[in-house]
Amino acid sequence: MAVNSRQRVNSTERCVDEVIRRVGKNINLGLPLGLGKPVRLVNALYQRAKDDPEIKLHIFTALSLLAPVGSSSLERRFMGPFAERLYGGIPELQYARDVSDNCLPHNVQVSEFFFKAGSYLNNRSQQRHYVSTNYTHAARDLMDLGVNVVAQIVAPGDLHDAPGMVSLSCNPDLSLDLLPMLREREAAGSPVAVVGEINRQLPWFGRDAAVAEDEFDMVFEHQASEYPLFSAPQMAISAADHLIGFYASTLLKDGGTLQVGIGSLGAALVHSAILRHKNNEAWRAVFDYLNVAENFPLAEKEGGTGPFEKGLYGCSEMMVDGFLYLMEAGVIRREVYDHADLQILINNGAIGEKISLATLDVLRREGLIDSPMRSRDVAWLRRYGILRETVEFKGGRLKIGDHSLNTDLDDAEARGAIETLALGERLIGGVAMHGGFYVGPQKFYQSLRELSDEERNRICMTSVNYINHLYDHRLGNQRLKAAQRIHSRFINTAIMYTLSGAAVSDGLEDGRVISGVGGQYNFVSMAHELPGARSIIALRSCRNTGGKAVSNIVFNYGHCTIPRHLRDVVITEYGIADLRGQSDEQVYLRLIRIADSRFQPDLLEKAQKAGKVDKNFQLPASWLNNTPDAIAKAFAGAGDKDWFPVFPFGRDFTDQELKLGKALKRLKAETATSRGKISTLLQAVQAKDEQGRYAELLQRMGLHQPSGLREKLDQRLVIHGLQLTENPSDTGSSKA
Repeated sequence: MAVNSRQRVNSTERCVDEVIRRVGKNINLGLPLGLGKPVRLVNALYQRAKDDPEIKLHIFTALSLLAPVGSSSLERRFMGPFAERLYGGIPELQYARDVSDNCLPHNVQVSEFFFKAGSYLNNRSQQRHYVSTNYTHAARDLMDLGVNVVAQIVAPGDLHDAPGMVSLSCNPDLSLDLLPMLREREAAGSPVAVVGEINRQLPWFGRDAAVAEDEFDMVFEHQASEYPLFSAPQMAISAADHLIGFYASTLLKDGGTLQVGIGSLGAALVHSAILRHKNNEAWRAVFDYLNVAENFPLAEKEGGTGPFEKGLYGCSEMMVDGFLYLMEAGVIRREVYDHADLQILINNGAIGEKISLATLDVLRREGLIDSPMRSRDVAWLRRYGILRETVEFKGGRLKIGDHSLNTDLDDAEARGAIETLALGERLIGGVAMHGGFYVGPQKFYQSLRELSDEERNRICMTSVNYINHLYDHRLGNQRLKAAQRIHSRFINTAIMYTLSGAAVSDGLEDGRVISGVGGQYNFVSMAHELPGARSIIALRSCRNTGGKAVSNIVFNYGHCTIPRHLRDVVITEYGIADLRGQSDEQVYLRLIRIADSRFQPDLLEKAQKAGKVDKNFQLPASWLNNTPDAIAKAFAGAGDKDWFPVFPFGRDFTDQELKLGKALKRLKAETATSRGKISTLLQAVQAKDEQGRYAELLQRMGLHQPSGLREKLDQRLVIHGLQLTENPSDTGSSKA
């Protein structure tokens, strides 16, 4: 039985039947990245392709999320209960699991333009089928690749006084641009299918994210099988991460704009920004202890040290949970408006959020309204709260209840009446946060669901093409974007940075892809176009590879994500390198200055050998304290209170899991080399817990009563790992 166009159905099989009826068996399926994938629909379509080899299914997407399983027996024991607790009620994305297990059927192909970092580094199929594209080009490229079906999870409008509407919520990023393109393709004679999947767990967002339900050819709704949203657990923030975040927070300018991404470095920046705003004395103590003003003058030149009195405006492709914490703390509160002339007047202080007759005078002087006011003037003024909502324009006069007012702003009597009866109190309709998509912890989703209407209306989930570059877009032109995004700080991360100023963020020099370009290039480029904007690349100075420390600041590398001509600001845990407009010699030296001191001599030697640094230059003594010990002392100036906790925004791991995770991480480091594996095994064989100190931890791992050689060895390894990482007094018996 055929499904009528644009109606809700309660069967995924009927949806699949209708998709095939519309487009045939050659299906090019476009799915949102991350959270927006409609798991029930996708699984049904994928299973149909597995059952019917005549179907050719090509899935185009990004960031296919799977619950972690662990690669070793110990990791699986550790991750199993954790994954069940967080993801047990969520159906698994079956094609993604088969991709991970390298068992896709021959008639199905999956191409992604962004991977979860490192997830497919050694997956040859996904490396071959990876599509390298900027986030802002993804909709265009999807169309060029022949997408004829798009499916997405949506929130229903009937619960939010929006009958006939649905919300794209977590993923308007590409869909807002892709859906009109598909309708154009359909009008030109090529069949398409647009399918929605209702899930009431999805927070509602209006504004740009709300679209008419009849934009979809069919909407699947089956409330009994709705599932929780896939979450990204809170990550631990190390002392080094906190230092990077702290340095980044010194560059935020009050009244400016913020973009930041997911991960511990982004969370560290959010934490330090809130600390600067709410506990400025403690923040300033660290600022002074690190001697930031003298060592890195860019902080005072373009950043700030005080609380955020004007507040920041958030404009980020990804709305991480940190933006919500910043809103709650009063840091993200600068609202922007969708009218360039109005925004410019606000920026230069000609008008403020509080309304007065002077507001009307300025708007008239700038030619935005006339006097006497006309119908269009009144409608425009009502829209932004300059006139009260109850004001009407009839017969050339303002009508407020029983009152009828002259609209001539040169008439003293009229002015007095307008001030008393017609003026609003404050500007309305502003947006404090523009985001393209979101993924985060369950706590974040719950907070989004619990937002008041007023709070929700300050957030606009919208097109990534509106957010990620300055080009004119149907939702706002370049002039508007530039007016909104004053003093922008675009903060992104890299895995390596070369001394010449190139960032390595998405892949390795052998061509393998770690993640993807995403929006990083767009934000870096935009920072060089917007007056007063800065691009900030954050990275840890070094990493452990094969059991030894390796510098992330390198002389050169055979791949880059951001070319050196776009170099700007780089931050490690050892400070800030201001590279914009600097000579190559200064760029090399400033990067060496914030490198780990163990690698500074070699980096300098290579730079001098290449003729990039004067051969007589010697490392100043003040640069040579970039050591792990120095990191541990950096927060001493903040006082006795721990102002920089490992989990400032809560955590999903229990106390026991934190102890076990630390032990497993230590074991992994100890066994990074062949010699280390042999040594660790020999020590583990002798490890015992005769007093039962680790009984509860072993029970959590399912190793309290081991059977067989494998389990007995795993038990000894866990005991050995705990002994390496825990204090003798720590029994691991604390309750979660």
